[in-house]
Amino acid sequence: MILYVKAAEDGTSVGDCPFAQYVRLVLEEKGLEYDVRPCTPEMKPQWLIDLFEGKMPALRHRKECYTESEVIAQYLEFFFSNSISLSKPSKNEMKSAEDAIDGIFPSIAKYLKHTPDGDETDNELREGLVESLKRLDAHLSTGDRSGPFLVGSGKEITLLDCGLAPKLYHMSVGLKEFKSNVIDIATSFPAVEKYMQTMFNRESFVNTMYSSETVVWGWSNARS
Repeated sequence: MILYVKAAEDGTSVGDCPFAQYVRLVLEEKGLEYDVRPCTPEMKPQWLIDLFEGKMPALRHRKECYTESEVIAQYLEFFFSNSISLSKPSKNEMKSAEDAIDGIFPSIAKYLKHTPDGDETDNELREGLVESLKRLDAHLSTGDRSGPFLVGSGKEITLLDCGLAPKLYHMSVGLKEFKSNVIDIATSFPAVEKYMQTMFNRESFVNTMYSSETVVWGWSNARS
């Protein structure tokens, strides 16, 4: 399998796309072998441009190619069902977790992109992110949990964890770099902080993460 992803500023290393990291986390958690091909716009294969509008991440497996991170994740979960499952919990448990994280990345992205920092709109966007974090923190703090992950009792990592963790990584870097840590995650949202540390220290995350400088580069471009 070959995974085509956005390249970083140097044009050769893996870039800052959280959706590409989502796919890589799924591949790592399932123990699947794959090659990563970072691509600048100029380096994209012509077939990817002609057939898939150059969209990345793009996973090529045998003669098939899939784009969109969620489509790729679901494909891997279905096609490699004999490996570790990342969707064991019931639909009701998945729905509860999905509701808890609904809208969190748009809240992160809008806030980190906005300039100037600290104006009235910025404060409104900050409050929007705070509300999303409150909902996530409450979900992670329910008393019937026996594990650290999002779904059900939290015992098993799922696709939702693989999708959320890269976005929270972007948030943690962006809040420090652009917003002077005006939202103190550790103090205000301790359950979210604990969850982030659990995910960020997981082997699959360590194997797929890019530097904080790469995250800053990506958001700096979005803010310009």
